Amino acid sequence: MTELYWDPFDQTIDLDPYPLWRRMRDERPVYHNDKLGFHALSRYADVEAACRDPRTYSSAYGTVLELMTSEPMGGGMMLFTDPPAHTTLRTLVSRAFTPRRIALLEEYVRALCAELLDPHLGGDGFDYVQDFAVQLPSRVISELIGVDPADREEVREEIDRAFHIEEGRGVVNEVSFAAMMRLHAYFCDQIEARRRSPRDDLMTALVEAEVSTGEGVRRLTTGEAADFAGLLVSGGTETVARLLGWACALLAAHPGQRAALAADPSLLRNAVEEILRYESPSPVQGRTLTRDVRLHGTTIPAGAKVLLLTGAADRDERVFPGADRFDVRRRFDGHLAFGLGIHFCLGAALARLEGRVGLAETLRRFPVWDVDHERAVRLHSSTVRGYDKLPVVL
Repeated sequence: MTELYWDPFDQTIDLDPYPLWRRMRDERPVYHNDKLGFHALSRYADVEAACRDPRTYSSAYGTVLELMTSEPMGGGMMLFTDPPAHTTLRTLVSRAFTPRRIALLEEYVRALCAELLDPHLGGDGFDYVQDFAVQLPSRVISELIGVDPADREEVREEIDRAFHIEEGRGVVNEVSFAAMMRLHAYFCDQIEARRRSPRDDLMTALVEAEVSTGEGVRRLTTGEAADFAGLLVSGGTETVARLLGWACALLAAHPGQRAALAADPSLLRNAVEEILRYESPSPVQGRTLTRDVRLHGTTIPAGAKVLLLTGAADRDERVFPGADRFDVRRRFDGHLAFGLGIHFCLGAALARLEGRVGLAETLRRFPVWDVDHERAVRLHSSTVRGYDKLPVVL
């Protein structure tokens, strides 16, 4: 048997990490990569427990391997904070990002699907990711946040550049860093504009949200609001695009299940959950230990970088019988694709809405398609898996 080696930057491994993740769960549930200096947890029970213990598994040092630091990152990025700062920020943001605001978007999402899909009726095929899966969440989240229509395509292109990974080790590079800085500056300007002239959008809601603390009433600073707007627009675009791409590829590979969904759209809610479980768009999250942890006979020292492999955990046979079988009718209590605990994805309801409606509108128009795998292009990063281009033949 070959040596057990997993590297989140290895593009060959990333094409199909599941056999390796199975070995990690069975043979080395506390995996250590000496070369890159991290530990990894792959069993569902271990990853779930870590997600529920932010005091031990800290996000304050970063959550993306190539961005993780030896000191707390500081700043107002909610993703990179622990309680109590995280609690205050999440309370503020939650008051702007409400379920009611999301629910009102369904008809807008449906109309956008028609606008993006109808031009391909009667055609031979199209790139499902570039022509639909990327465009839909980008335009939805831009509408929700309040990005001016004239700026939306440039913002989407900046997001693509922000996720750019150089060939090799995936370290932070000039292209991605410069794009992140431009996005932050753009949203700072937009937040300041909302302070002067409020609008009916989420950026205005972020500006106006208040929470009482021991020091009085608290509002988001311009930087904090800009950070969240940037996080939402980038995360909301990137992960939903990969979700829809995986859905397209999986249903082409399972035509019987695709036919069942086309015949009975009530199955779509569960199908979206199974797609998220089976091919998580974001299968790796980083944490830093604040104390020694003893697990499966191994001591992980305080200060260690620990990668939580949610994508591996969601294929754990200890929780999901026949975990490597894709089944849109599968019954299960939950999964870890959106995380768990205090860092559970705030955009989960929107992602589920876009996935369900996007698939329903696709199947309504195109009940059958094939994927041109020779021309398909995969996206590779340490935290995101999926397709960058996915041509379909009609």
